[in-house]
Amino acid sequence: MRITGYKSHGVSAAVALVNAVTSVSGDASVDALRRILRDNEFIWQEFEARDAEAFRHWGRTLRPFFEAATVEEAMALLNELMLEIPMHPHLADHEPHGLHMHYAPPSSRLPHRFRATTLMNLAELVVEHGLGRTGVCAAGGCDRVYADTSRSGRRRFCSETCANRTNVAAFRARRRP
Repeated sequence: MRITGYKSHGVSAAVALVNAVTSVSGDASVDALRRILRDNEFIWQEFEARDAEAFRHWGRTLRPFFEAATVEEAMALLNELMLEIPMHPHLADHEPHGLHMHYAPPSSRLPHRFRATTLMNLAELVVEHGLGRTGVCAAGGCDRVYADTSRSGRRRFCSETCANRTNVAAFRARRRP
């Protein structure tokens, strides 16, 4: 099992939400939250301004997962959250994803469906790959989180910008006399 396609939407949505809500450079406005949902193929049209604080709270709740130093620490957090978030897994078969799992009933409001999906997709990522694919950006001064859903799983930065800036700085440091 690879965390790609539909499953990666929950993972990337969790990353985007945590960064929007907890990063110094984040934007947790109603419009930004709506964009996160749209960009990660959630039914963003159901988002209501009154839901914003529930999403912001979830972003703050998930931050410690990305900061976890051990699998045991991450497992404890995810297990605690799975006990708190009522889930009702069921199979769904609809476009554009085809056959896949849903973790909350269709009658649930969007914030609940989002919490259940992101939580389960992060748990699946840990089961499949451990913590080696998640973390806080390795670039100095950056507080954004990342999750690597690529095949190689070598990512350590939140973006190409941070990776390039760090690599150029290291190159210049090696060339100094």
